[in-house]
Amino acid sequence: MMHDHAGFSSIFIIQYSLFFFGLLLQDMAASSPGYIILFDGVCNLCSGSVQFILKRDRQKKFLFGSLQGNTGQQYLKKYHLPANHFNSFILIEGEKMYTRSTAILRMCKHLGRGWTLMYGFIIIPRFIRDAFYNLVAKNRYRWFGKKEACWLPTPELKSRFLD
Repeated sequence: MMHDHAGFSSIFIIQYSLFFFGLLLQDMAASSPGYIILFDGVCNLCSGSVQFILKRDRQKKFLFGSLQGNTGQQYLKKYHLPANHFNSFILIEGEKMYTRSTAILRMCKHLGRGWTLMYGFIIIPRFIRDAFYNLVAKNRYRWFGKKEACWLPTPELKSRFLD
C-alpha cells in the first residue's frame, strides 16, 4: 500500500512541475515578440505604417525588418520570393508567412484593442482585398513618396528591428 502512495506522489510532483514549467514558457512567450513584419524600407507609406504600429504595439509583439536588409532578404529566400520583391507587406507568424491584405489584417488582429475589429474584413475574398492592396502598392511611391535610404529607428526603438 505504501508503494502506491509513493507512485501517486511522484506523478503529482511531475505533473505540478510540468504545469509550472508551462506557465513559465507562456509568460516568456507573452513577453517576447511573436511576429515579424517585413516592409519596403524606402517607401514613405511603409515606414509610416511601421511607425504607426510601433506607437500602438504596447505589448511589443512585433519585430521589424526592411525587405532590403539582410534579414528581409533571408526571409524572401526562405519563402521562395524574388529578392527584389519589395511591393508587399509581409507578416511572419512562427513558420507561416502572410502577404498583402491578409498580412495587414492579421497584424491588426494581433495589435489588439479596437484594431482587432479590422480583422473582420478577412471575410472579403482575398482576390478583392488584394486588388485594392495592389492598387495602393503600385502607386505608393507616386502618392506617398520614396526615400533615398531606409528609415532608421531611434536608439530607443533599435531593439525592435532585426537589422
